[in-house]
Amino acid sequence: MDRIAANLVTEVIETAEALADAAGKVILPYFRQHGLATENKATGAAFDPVTVADRAAERAMRDLLAQRRPNDAILGEEYGTSAGDSGLTWVLDPIDGTRGFMSGTPTWGVLIAVRDAQGPLYGVIDQPYTQERFRGGLGRAEFAGPHGAGALGTRTTGQLDQAILFTTFPEVGTLDDRAGFERVAAQVKLVRYGMDCYAYALLAAGQIDLVIEAGLQTYDIMAPIAVIEAAGGIVTNWEGGPVHEGGRAVAAATPQVHAAALDLLHTKG
Repeated sequence: MDRIAANLVTEVIETAEALADAAGKVILPYFRQHGLATENKATGAAFDPVTVADRAAERAMRDLLAQRRPNDAILGEEYGTSAGDSGLTWVLDPIDGTRGFMSGTPTWGVLIAVRDAQGPLYGVIDQPYTQERFRGGLGRAEFAGPHGAGALGTRTTGQLDQAILFTTFPEVGTLDDRAGFERVAAQVKLVRYGMDCYAYALLAAGQIDLVIEAGLQTYDIMAPIAVIEAAGGIVTNWEGGPVHEGGRAVAAATPQVHAAALDLLHTKG
């Protein structure tokens, strides 16, 4: 916590909580509603959906930050970057998993992180529909939901063949990326797909062991890094370095599983 003044810790945490509350209040009226309009932000044959709920939630969070933390910078998926001079940046993904949101599955979430130049300080993965919230950083690693609350902590799995692996799409990144993922998938106990940010929450909560993805943006991974690292896990790029700016990510419960996954991702043939 020495990267942030002690008198700011409570304010940052309370602000993150207020942002998650505000986003969820805006989003929930749209979830599982017939006729939800969806736009495609991508060009060509690609599909990158956005809904009115995504945009309204980010606006609500930005409005709240303007009131509570006007000198902080903001990086959001829908409205880009707003400058600040405090040294802190709020990284916002109002609905991570819009495809899941528009399909009615409760695997999407609100991602909120605050970072400095070195990386994430605090993160929240919030699922408003199931009322689950996962928090990590600034001395905290905890979850809360309708069935109770407690400390986050990753599994202690030491062997890859005992690991549970998640990713969002079976088509992971490039053809080479997919081949690397499939080498890992062939060695683990169980593979599941389509969980979006909820997979990272499950890893921090000690339910799974690995998440491997490609093509991420900063706002996709910043909050998961904070939450998983606070829970005792590891999040890097496929080369084992920082993944703060997005790209190809490996999140693992233990160093052993992380190292085994990296070896297979880079094995040729």
